[in-house]
Amino acid sequence: MEEIIKKADQFVLNLFKNELNEIYVYHNYTHTCRVVKSTQEIIENTKISVKEEQSLLLAAWLHDVGYINGSDNHEERGAQIAEDFLNKHEVDKDIIDQVKKLILATKFDDVPSNKLEEIIRDADSSHFAKKYYKETSELLKKELALRGVANHTNKEWREENIKVFTEKHRYFSTYAIKNWNKSKNKNLLKLMKRKKKKKASLKKEQAKAALKNQSPERAIQTLFRTALRNHIKLSDIADTKANILLSVNAIIISLALANLIPKLEQISNRHLLWPTLILVLFSVASIILSIMSTRPNVTTGEFTDEQVKSKKVNLLFFGNFHKMPLDKYKSSLMSLLDEKEDVYESLIKDLYYLGIVLARKYKLLRLTYTIFMIGIILSVVAFVISFATLDLDAVVS
Repeated sequence: MEEIIKKADQFVLNLFKNELNEIYVYHNYTHTCRVVKSTQEIIENTKISVKEEQSLLLAAWLHDVGYINGSDNHEERGAQIAEDFLNKHEVDKDIIDQVKKLILATKFDDVPSNKLEEIIRDADSSHFAKKYYKETSELLKKELALRGVANHTNKEWREENIKVFTEKHRYFSTYAIKNWNKSKNKNLLKLMKRKKKKKASLKKEQAKAALKNQSPERAIQTLFRTALRNHIKLSDIADTKANILLSVNAIIISLALANLIPKLEQISNRHLLWPTLILVLFSVASIILSIMSTRPNVTTGEFTDEQVKSKKVNLLFFGNFHKMPLDKYKSSLMSLLDEKEDVYESLIKDLYYLGIVLARKYKLLRLTYTIFMIGIILSVVAFVISFATLDLDAVVS
């Protein structure tokens, strides 16, 4: 018996490998192996004869071979292919007839008429009770789409699966009823929980959408919040870069004052005068520009009622109100909050003037970096020339 079972395994593997269309991502050799394994599981826990066991295992291996010629009436074609294969290997006619009947019994809508048909039917649908059910379900969904039978959405497929679980499928063999129904029900519960979760998620999304429709200004508020935050970050970056330049140039000047300039009094070091002077002057220029880029502008800190009425003052910038009494500032701001358009206008002004300040900072910062770079290059070139000239004079002397 083992020899013909092995030959059936190899026959199915070669047949599917060479002749099965790639669209059958579910009804393939992997599915067949799972059905055979489930068949063996039931056989090991059911009293049947050796001949019946052989018929069941052969039917399990050969039950889907008809798919090489398409899905329509594949059971009938599969039974014929199985008969040809078994006749070729001189299998007993009674077994061949039994295998054909078992293959035909795998039709999902038919009711099994005996114990063997119950076993093969339960094995063919064992995935409903297995941990890999979700994987096989997705593969079957994909296969149906590739075949052009149905292109289900996730929701539709979940509903269809629940319908199959509750209305169309049941186990027939004693072993499957005792051991697989529990796992099947767990998979059904997972489907129903997923359905419930999706419904709750959909309701939540609908509520959010409704809230957004009721409050369209939320998007505007997010825009202003994001833009203001980005402006502040850019300002911090500019100040950090300016501080780096300040620190670097301060160190350069300190080293020059401590080490180079005192040596210039000696006649032998007079060749270092111009390189040192270039280095110090450009460092001083870089420091001045760095300070200018970070230096705050002093404003009056006061505004008039006329400016508030004509909307010529930005009440959101501290420089315009830091000298004003609290009561006057509070009343002016409250009058601003009465009109939504006035609030947005003030925010726009705040963004605009922040942009102007940033533009000035980055313009000065770019100039500072350029001067610093030129100064470093010129001072290095000057040092090289001075040392080269000194060496040449020494050679001539």
